[in-house]
Amino acid sequence: MAAVSVTQRRSKNGANQKQIDTLRSLGLRRIGHTVQVEDSEQARGMLHAVRHLVEVEEGR
Repeated sequence: MAAVSVTQRRSKNGANQKQIDTLRSLGLRRIGHTVQVEDSEQARGMLHAVRHLVEVEEGR
């Protein structure tokens, strides 16, 4: 299965608790932190929930 590269670009300050928990579930800890996430329906749903805080690069 393919992986996508996810980078946190904005602060979690001001985000609701569900969004903060989603960032933690994705493995993101701070601005500029990048993680590789398996491309699945569950991951796509989490990325959609915090799309205003992260940047996603496919095919890496």
